[in-house]
Amino acid sequence: MTQLALVIDLNVCVGCHACVTSCKQWNTSGSAGPLVDDQPYGKDPTGTFFNRVQTFEVGEFPNTQTVHFPKSCLHCEDPPCVPVCPTGASYKRAEDGIVLVDYDKCIGCKYCSWACPYGAREFDEERKVMSKCTLCVDRVTSKTLPEAERKPACVLACPSNARLFGDVHDPASVVSVAIRDRGGYPLMPEWNTRPANHYLPRRRHDAVVHAEDLVRVDNPLKIDGKQPEAPQQGPGREDYAT
Repeated sequence: MTQLALVIDLNVCVGCHACVTSCKQWNTSGSAGPLVDDQPYGKDPTGTFFNRVQTFEVGEFPNTQTVHFPKSCLHCEDPPCVPVCPTGASYKRAEDGIVLVDYDKCIGCKYCSWACPYGAREFDEERKVMSKCTLCVDRVTSKTLPEAERKPACVLACPSNARLFGDVHDPASVVSVAIRDRGGYPLMPEWNTRPANHYLPRRRHDAVVHAEDLVRVDNPLKIDGKQPEAPQQGPGREDYAT
């Protein structure tokens, strides 16, 4: 059986939130939307996001690191959110393993959010239904888009290629190769939900500093030991009142 999933490389994620904004833009205007933002500039802002990036520091000074950790629905192979749903609104597609919510059946009881150990479910305060990452199912199954664009919006938007997409059951897929070669791991495997999404671990890079790198070098623009004079410039447009 096909199991579509994301593989996220924590070694190259820079925490830019491009995945968050592209996800919000695509899904709020697509079949999953609209994704509400309630009082975004107020005292207690709330909103629906399918993808979030958590940033935290690890280690002890001076050996600390900043980790950017993107998190969304992991599309578990044994999703606990599905059997607890009293109306059958939460379901897992047999053809590609994507876990979805049928909004027409959802009554907003939040049982699925309580069952999910990853906190990946989002309650839409405006529509009073549960929502979640769909892996951009409308994009990845579209016949009108070029094949190269049939990927989740977050994957296409990532500037550092930290997000990979493919079938984790296909040993030759880009995601399976990355998991196998880079030691990819699922999140919280002790819950036995068998998350389809995987993470690639951060790799330690020791910077080598040579003694000559610590010696201050004179300005290479110096002429006969003197700093060059700044060219004289006339007034610019900003110097005049408009």
